[in-house]
Amino acid sequence: MKNKTHKPGHEQYTKIAAEGLAGSAKSLGYTEEEIRNVPAGAVRMGLGCGNPAALAELKQGQVVLDLGSGAGLDAFVAVQKVGPEGKVIGVDMTPEMVDKANQFANESPYRNVEFKVGWIENLPVPDGSVDVIISNCVINHSPDKLAVFREALRVLRPGGLLLVADLVVKGQIPSPDSPGLEVWKEWLGVACGREEYLAAANRAGFAEVTVVEECVYTGPAVTDLLAGKIVSLGLRLRK
Repeated sequence: MKNKTHKPGHEQYTKIAAEGLAGSAKSLGYTEEEIRNVPAGAVRMGLGCGNPAALAELKQGQVVLDLGSGAGLDAFVAVQKVGPEGKVIGVDMTPEMVDKANQFANESPYRNVEFKVGWIENLPVPDGSVDVIISNCVINHSPDKLAVFREALRVLRPGGLLLVADLVVKGQIPSPDSPGLEVWKEWLGVACGREEYLAAANRAGFAEVTVVEECVYTGPAVTDLLAGKIVSLGLRLRK
């Protein structure tokens, strides 16, 4: 990635970190049990298009890495599942988000979750040190998805899993400069189709790439120009 100081969505997420975002975790597939003991601020500021931790049974004692962890919603869901013997590391490009997440962690009872500033194309995590990686609607923002998948493969232990909830485009999409698409402009500039996305995962070297969920995305910001042209994917990839 050539420019490490900016990425599509960076300004938007910085603003959310400062102001908060009202959202519904339940609408994204989280259960009441999963979010009951998550810090309220992390739930309120949660961004995503699914619940990646639901794509596999996390086990006690596992080390979990959350790519693009934001305010920490998925990390806090995961830390409850891996228990006190496990560990969860969140990595996010936005210092303001990491500060918020660490604040929530310090105020929570969880001592085995931490958040770091970093880029998903160059993770601040050692080789072969992670059992499971989760990522919620983040990889689609990267201009170099192959680099992201290769980094994920690097830090996973043999047999480790990458669980992804993400968005891809379908068919012919309008120009990012079209009127009414201001909120989508940066994302449309780096978004890719389903087959291109899956090809990047396969090229990275994963032994298994499985689509476990797939549906048309109908989020509130989807305008008539994009109706039916954004697809939500749930993926399970094994090293």
